Amino acid sequence: MTLHVTLPPASRPGLLASVADLAEMEVALGAGADIVDLKNPAEGALGAWAEAPLKAAVARWRAAGCVTGLSATVGDQPLDAATILAAARRTASTGVPLVKIGFPLPLDGAGAALAPVLDALRPLALETRLIAVLFADQDPDLSTIAQFAEAGFHGVMLDTADKAAGGLLAHLPVPRLAGFVAEARAAGLLTGLAGSLKLQDIAPLATLKPHYLGFRGALCATGRTSALDPAQLARVREELKGRVAA
Repeated sequence: MTLHVTLPPASRPGLLASVADLAEMEVALGAGADIVDLKNPAEGALGAWAEAPLKAAVARWRAAGCVTGLSATVGDQPLDAATILAAARRTASTGVPLVKIGFPLPLDGAGAALAPVLDALRPLALETRLIAVLFADQDPDLSTIAQFAEAGFHGVMLDTADKAAGGLLAHLPVPRLAGFVAEARAAGLLTGLAGSLKLQDIAPLATLKPHYLGFRGALCATGRTSALDPAQLARVREELKGRVAA
């Protein structure tokens, strides 16, 4: 079965909505999310779903005609080749088309530390669309974007690891975010920006032309570990639809 990932109109970023369970997945599908992101916020920044509900989500997505994107996180993992590969394989084995992997890079020598992990992931990247997640609150070395592209990754995102330490814009200025998006796009990678984004962050970030903006807390009534709120999701969706890149 060929899996397609639908891109949003080129004039605006798409909405990536992180959901914690199958009921929230139904809400996101009904609200028109461009990517439904399967993530367990109670287990960390990139907390993973258990295998059984993950398989059920993939089956539901296929039954719906695969009209949206579907991604899943592999859990918060250390920068260790064997550990990350095992987690990525577990997630990919469920059939989810986009597998998101977090890379907690060191401040010094990020490229060298990353190399053996990417070498281990190369065979999987030939079979599954892998999305690298770098953490804005860890001062990531954005020169590693080229390494991900060379290793066969499908995309790269920025997020935040510590959800109590402020959102994306508290850690990286807009010019640096613009450079990230431009470099990732030039490398042929799907690009995304996330990290405790709020409604008011959409305007400045949309002008940078990422493919997607990712949300969790802004879609919930009382914080990222509470239930998805359809009204909040609709507000974010409408704000994104109203943003047309120049």
